[in-house]
Amino acid sequence: MNPNFMNLIPALEGEELIFLQSITRELNQDKLQSFVAIYNGKRRKTDQVLLGCILGFFGIAGIQRFMVGQNGMGILYLFTAGFCCIGTIIDIINHKQLTFDYNQQMARETMAMVYSFN
Repeated sequence: MNPNFMNLIPALEGEELIFLQSITRELNQDKLQSFVAIYNGKRRKTDQVLLGCILGFFGIAGIQRFMVGQNGMGILYLFTAGFCCIGTIIDIINHKQLTFDYNQQMARETMAMVYSFN
């Protein structure tokens, strides 16, 4: 893997770095650059999701779930005030895992797109 590749993705954390290295291992330089360009636009930073959780706690419950593509849970949180704030508190604690799960899904979708380009 090109070491400069990881400098192109801001706020990359250890677990995500290891995951990206494993799935992009076989890509050539052109496909790797395409992957980085697409993935950067799709991924979420943990700071953004944490901010969404905090906003959800004090304002619009469920915003963090909408941010990570879990629209059904977002609506449920919205109508139940974040499961009476308990779900929102759990999301604040687990915001890194929420973000990592979302970013894994986006990386897999991006890989499918890169392989389809030929």
